[in-house]
Amino acid sequence: MQRNCSRQWLQLFNFAKWMPHTRGRNARKAAHKREKNMKFAIFGNKHQSKKSENIENLFATINEWKDTFIIDRPFYEYLLEEGKLFAQPEGIIDGDDFDADIAISFGGDGTFLRTANRVGSKNIPLLGINAGRLGFLTSFSAGNVSELFECLHRGEYTIEERDVIEVSASDKQLQNNPYALNEVAVMKHDNSSMISIEASLNGNERITYQADGLIIAAPSGSTGYSLSAGGPIIAPDANVFVLTPIASHSLNARPVVVNDRTEVTLKVVSRSHNYLVAIDGRNEECDENTTLTLRKAAYTIKIVKVKGQTFFKTLHDKMMWGADLRN
Repeated sequence: MQRNCSRQWLQLFNFAKWMPHTRGRNARKAAHKREKNMKFAIFGNKHQSKKSENIENLFATINEWKDTFIIDRPFYEYLLEEGKLFAQPEGIIDGDDFDADIAISFGGDGTFLRTANRVGSKNIPLLGINAGRLGFLTSFSAGNVSELFECLHRGEYTIEERDVIEVSASDKQLQNNPYALNEVAVMKHDNSSMISIEASLNGNERITYQADGLIIAAPSGSTGYSLSAGGPIIAPDANVFVLTPIASHSLNARPVVVNDRTEVTLKVVSRSHNYLVAIDGRNEECDENTTLTLRKAAYTIKIVKVKGQTFFKTLHDKMMWGADLRN
């Protein structure tokens, strides 16, 4: 009996020695979590309600990690009206004066491009959560938000820098933001006949296109409009731009890949004496006397990538690239 009591006291003594160490370890782990609390700037699409179905999961995850967020006013008002604002923001974003650890684009690729436009040269990493359809730029699934935040708080992610195109006009101030992550396209206006586009490379080599338009795409835009028009797929770390004609009237006009240090000047001749320029889908009318100059911007857009997420894996998952459909 005495031996059993001694054994029990020994077990209690060892347990007591172990307990403070365990509490300390858990406290350090909890403190480590708190130290890594993050602030997010959230942008979303208020025009398609289906894209906001999983927003509750995003807010719940932010609360779980005790993170904070600010939110773009139009998206905030939409969620408030729809009864989908499941957490209280730290602030509302009006204009482009904001700061955060990471900007979240919640929607499709169009929302991602608008968010990139808002982030601009702030050096805020951009994370795209796909709540739309294909979502090539927004490659994170809305259903995997919990796993995504786990990676963010563990620091298991990298930042991928993407080139941006800057546009300037010879005789006017462009009404829209002159920076494009995807592409700049010059196109014929309405139903007018084809236009003639003279592209000058560094003021020397000249290429003339008789076509419905011309796309100048950065690597990020090579899987967008340029690809639809027959342009090549370009890896995001390639320091190049691609010139892709739209519905060319000449069979010998093919896409051309140039170094991103190349300055591209565009002169357009049109029967209607005007044309459209689209900067990441933001359309603006220009007179044919207006010459456009395109060059690499002084800043890049930083995109968040988690472990195992690569450009070619996204190609395979989103576009069935390299898949043998015969099997």
